Amino acid sequence: PTASEITSGLKEALEKGTGISSDRLSLENGYLGNLDVKILFPEETRQVERTLRNLGLGSMCDQVITSLNRAAEDAAKEAKPIFTDAIKQMSFQDVQQILLGENNAATQYFQRTTTNSLSAKFSPIINNSLEKVEATKYWDDVMTRYNKVPLVKPVNTNLTAYVTEKAIQGLFVEIAKEELKIRQQVGARTSPLLQKVFGYAEREKK
Repeated sequence: PTASEITSGLKEALEKGTGISSDRLSLENGYLGNLDVKILFPEETRQVERTLRNLGLGSMCDQVITSLNRAAEDAAKEAKPIFTDAIKQMSFQDVQQILLGENNAATQYFQRTTTNSLSAKFSPIINNSLEKVEATKYWDDVMTRYNKVPLVKPVNTNLTAYVTEKAIQGLFVEIAKEELKIRQQVGARTSPLLQKVFGYAEREKK
């Protein structure tokens, strides 16, 4: 393939992979129903969850988990244009390094070039969504109940920052899956150009 075909082919693959990932996660239960990316209680509050479940307050914990994931699903809708911008700005050197690089080379590129933009875009959406789905209320209820338990150490977590970080991590998990699929499965190369470019990459890497 020519340099122009290589560039067009890789960018087509990346547009497709990031688009599928963003669309999948923005559906209802996109995060909540996907065990690879489902957002759970923050690590430092797992003891909170265990304590409350032991006190028979499991449904309260479930409400929190559902609301955190709903907020991430809301934000995922906004990811696609950010990835599109990053793809447009790729140099031919970037394209070559990704095409002939590791199986997650594109995912690594997006992590380097889009994390800050995604964070800036996601944070206010997640903040609004957490309010809308009453996550902050559920969270405050949970923390209030927990902090009343005798002898426990009070916990304070920035919920918006936590969900934003987890939502972005989840996106990259899904993008890595799509990247691996197109690198390893001929059937995922849905156009003659993709077949030509990724067939060339396979031969070059042998």
